[in-house]
Amino acid sequence: MSNPLKPYRIADDRKLDLATFDPTTKVLETRDDAALGAALKALQKEIGEYQNRLFAEGRRSLLLVLQGMDTSGKDGTTIATFEQTHPQGLTVKAFKAPTSDEAAHDFLWRVHAHAPARGMITVFNRSHYEAVIAERVLGLASVRECKRRYVQIVDFERMLVEHDTMIVKCFLHLSQAEQKGRLQSRIDDPKKHWKFNPNDLVERQRWAANMDAYTDAIRNTSTKFVPWWIVPSDSKPHRNLMVATLVRNALAKMDPQYPALDPKYRDLKVE
Repeated sequence: MSNPLKPYRIADDRKLDLATFDPTTKVLETRDDAALGAALKALQKEIGEYQNRLFAEGRRSLLLVLQGMDTSGKDGTTIATFEQTHPQGLTVKAFKAPTSDEAAHDFLWRVHAHAPARGMITVFNRSHYEAVIAERVLGLASVRECKRRYVQIVDFERMLVEHDTMIVKCFLHLSQAEQKGRLQSRIDDPKKHWKFNPNDLVERQRWAANMDAYTDAIRNTSTKFVPWWIVPSDSKPHRNLMVATLVRNALAKMDPQYPALDPKYRDLKVE
């Protein structure tokens, strides 16, 4: 049986064209909404069980990197993927514009401090890639500087992998039409007013520049040891199912185990 996820795995592809990926695609088809929900629930349970073992083992870690345009669903994906994960073993870090202190250091300085500790799962809601996407689009980093940063990012991720961190990188690929509807809902729905940021409308006008920046970043930082995954994200349920599947697959590959009891205590009877 062919793997439906395989075409969305980008490993060392210098000819990547994001335009060839349809954001409306439902990669993991299911019969109906009920089946879709059941499949996600099953994945959530598996992820929670694997996380318990990972935390107990305390030797390795998992980093999930989520990148995408505004409204692509970084928050929603995180909630859906880890709904049944014990919060003690999960951390989420959202990277916004660098503070003055962060900007005074190299671009990876603020990121490395939030890499997952052994036994932990960490989600980067935006990440070190902001330094080659947002900063490039805003003119804060030249194309030439970004080329240097791509090399540094690959080296950084290789170092994390060599220190027993599994990395899953997902680009949540959203269409302009779907983003338009989601932004409008933040204006029209009082329950979503808190999500509305006028700057999102400014960024929307830079769509082409952002797509160019994402394309170059993915082309230059996809490796066999840390590939990028293109996640069609117009359908929220299918987006969530795909990311949860990728996380479950990564944890299954790690296959963490509960530590065995010290033999000297095996026959101990608690009084």
